[in-house]
Parts: sequence; structure tokens; C-alpha cells
Amino acid sequence: MKACIDIGGTKVAVGLAPAGAKPEILARQSEPTAKTGTPLALSEQILRLVDAACAEAGVDPAQVQAAGVSSAGPFAKRDGCIELVTPNICGGLAGPARGLPNDWMSVPVEAPLARRFARLRVENDCVAALEAERRWGALQGADHCAYVTWSTGIGVGLCVDGRVLRGKNGNAGHAGHSFVREDAQALCGCGNVGDVEALVAGNAIARRFGQDAAHWLGRASQGDAQAVATVDDLCRVLGRMLYNLVATLDLERISLGGSVFWHHRAYLLPKLQAEVLAHFPALTQGVLLQPAGLQDRVGDFAALALAPD
Repeated sequence: MKACIDIGGTKVAVGLAPAGAKPEILARQSEPTAKTGTPLALSEQILRLVDAACAEAGVDPAQVQAAGVSSAGPFAKRDGCIELVTPNICGGLAGPARGLPNDWMSVPVEAPLARRFARLRVENDCVAALEAERRWGALQGADHCAYVTWSTGIGVGLCVDGRVLRGKNGNAGHAGHSFVREDAQALCGCGNVGDVEALVAGNAIARRFGQDAAHWLGRASQGDAQAVATVDDLCRVLGRMLYNLVATLDLERISLGGSVFWHHRAYLLPKLQAEVLAHFPALTQGVLLQPAGLQDRVGDFAALALAPD
């Protein structure tokens, strides 16, 4: 058996899967992401959820010796081990104005989990989702592609010439912290002011516009003029980020997931596709945006794609 661990800014989910190539989750436990106490609270939560999943499946925890960890980033390395420097978890990055209940600057993950699991792989959640989508989902057969999540945060996994891009600390693809326009009122959890995540991420929409994404997207889909204008602006920002990825990396296909996108994909996808195709046809002609082939279970299968047999 192997553990599939998905760490997000909103929740942590742990599943168990049998060894082998078939994508299958046998038991699953989830909770809101731990954000109080010491920075070790998150790894302690994960280990407790692994034990709970074992109890649910009737499995001896000693049988679970391998784990894949798909986590929101960015990452930093300390003594060769990955720690999370995640804006939606670490309250020390942007300070009290961001509203998180801690002053953490980083969260140890790889070192405490390596003491529990004999085989462990930790990757950015969008890199993991990219690998899952290339293996089982909408990116099968694509050598120049990306996975993008529009959820609590904005994340990207990148593949060029059939090779997944990682970078020096595993942070390649953090386009959510890039800039496409100025906005001095939008504070990101990383401390940036006016980056893409601060403008359009799920947790940013309510701060900027007074209501959450579901409110604005629900009203926009019913034709409310103010909501349509608001959502069009959100799609313009994210669409520019997508175009920049295409222009920089010469991509052929982008798979999209995440809670904000997924629950309103029929309304959002044409707007994002149109925004990308509106620019420089020599670069964008034929570029296809698709909903995630693994649907709303991308997170589970992303961690499974990492878990060593």
C-alpha cells in the first residue's frame, strides 16, 4: 500500500492506494489544513490522517511504506529537505494584514515525513497534477503542455519537449506570482502586491469584491451585468497569464482544474480560450484549453502519480 497526500491551502486529503499502475484510491480522509500551533502541526496532521485512512481501510499502518506528497508551493530547501513557503498557509510571509492565524515563514514537510515513510516523493501540486493528467487525463500524448489550477491559489505545472520543468527548488510554474497589470490594493499571501494570485485567486475574489467566487460566477451565468463585467475582468487577468505561458514555452495544450474553475467550467472555459486566442496567432493558433480529464479528483490522482511503488 502507498499513501497519497494532497496538501492545499484550504484542506489536506490523504488516500491509500494499492501498488500498481491502476489509478485507484481505497480510503480517503480530509480536514481543513492545520494553520495554528507550531510549523510541525501540518506534518503531524498528515500522519494522523494516514493512520485514520488505514483504520478506514482495515490496513496495518506498517504496510504503508511509500508516499507521494502533492503540495501547494512554493518550496524552500533546508538541509536538503523540502519545506513549504506557501502563501495560503504561512502567515509570516505577508504579515497580519493577510489574516492567517500564524507567523510561520516555512513549514517542514519532507524531513518529518521521511522519518515515517521508507520511500517518499514531494512535488508541487501542479507538477503532480500535470503528471497525472499526462498519464491518465486530458494531457495524454501532449509533449508541450501545462496544467493550471484556479482554486484557493493559482498554480501551474509545465512540460516542454516531453520534460516536466521543476527548477532549482521545484518551483517552476509559479506563474500565479507573476504580474500582468498593476493593482496597489491587491495583497497576495506571499507579500506581493498586485500579482495574478492576488487579483483572481479564490481567496482574493471575496477580499476584492465583497462576495466569493461562487456568488459572482453564479450571477454572471444568469446574465447579471455587474457580475459579467467582474468575471470578464477575472478572465482577462488569468487569460493574459495563460497567453504568457503559451508565448514563452510554445505550448499546445493546457488542462484546467481547481474549485473556482471546475464548478463553473462551462461558463469560464470559452472566455479563457478566447482571451488566449485573441493574441498573436502565430503563437496561439491551435492551442487548446481543456477541463481536467481527471475532473474534480485531480488532487487525489496527482498524489497517486507521485507515490513510489
